[in-house]
Amino acid sequence: MTFTVLIPARLASTRLPNKPLADLGGVPMVVRVAEQAKKSRAQRVVVAADDASIVHACRAHGVEALLTRRDHATGSDRLAEACEQLGLDGGDIVVNVQGDEPLIEPALIDACADVLNRCLGCVMSTAAHPIDDVAEFISPNVVKVVCDQAGRALYFSRAPIPWWRDGNAGGITGLPQPAPLRHIGIYGYHAGFLRRFPSLAQSPLEATESLEQLRVLWHGERIAVHVTNLRPGPGVDTPEDLVRVRELLQARPAPGSQRRSA
Repeated sequence: MTFTVLIPARLASTRLPNKPLADLGGVPMVVRVAEQAKKSRAQRVVVAADDASIVHACRAHGVEALLTRRDHATGSDRLAEACEQLGLDGGDIVVNVQGDEPLIEPALIDACADVLNRCLGCVMSTAAHPIDDVAEFISPNVVKVVCDQAGRALYFSRAPIPWWRDGNAGGITGLPQPAPLRHIGIYGYHAGFLRRFPSLAQSPLEATESLEQLRVLWHGERIAVHVTNLRPGPGVDTPEDLVRVRELLQARPAPGSQRRSA
């Protein structure tokens, strides 16, 4: 099984202008993401950018990049164009790694590709981890997912799902068991479906929850979910996030700097 990693990168960002080019230890953030993705089993890692400056920065660091239109409404639309440019179609597997996830674990990328390859009838895959904190469970900024017995997504929501009827009759004071799942924003696609996705009508549920993946379920397609106990590293949405990630990267030992035990 082979797969391609596509990394959408958009220069404009309301909370962090020029985010893909933000400096992380002397390297643009999108390049950091690509370097992590190259540690996975992906056959190819390509940045799909909306500005030539991103393409130039990637190529200067040995990262493959292509230029897409600026007017795409979503990252999925951008990746659909990238699939066309790269000639990907049919059953080819593509993993969408967000361009603001410089600490993405390569094993999570592999798992997202693997679960899609295994799950017949699914056109997409994603990942989730158990929630162990009530505040996280009730936060609308934390997207939850519930699955069927085969590990396929039934629904995604910003609301606390599943609702523990008996345990939370007087308000949410605990977590249902088994533990609810927090959605991790990484996606695998069959390239043929990814190229078709922009033509699907937006669903009312997608508009209500502001969750693009609900369009897939609305149109009767299946999404396989890989469940992991490992939480992903923090992404970068704000200047404060950028400072935090810089500190985490500085705290990591340089390769080969650890002494061998006697």
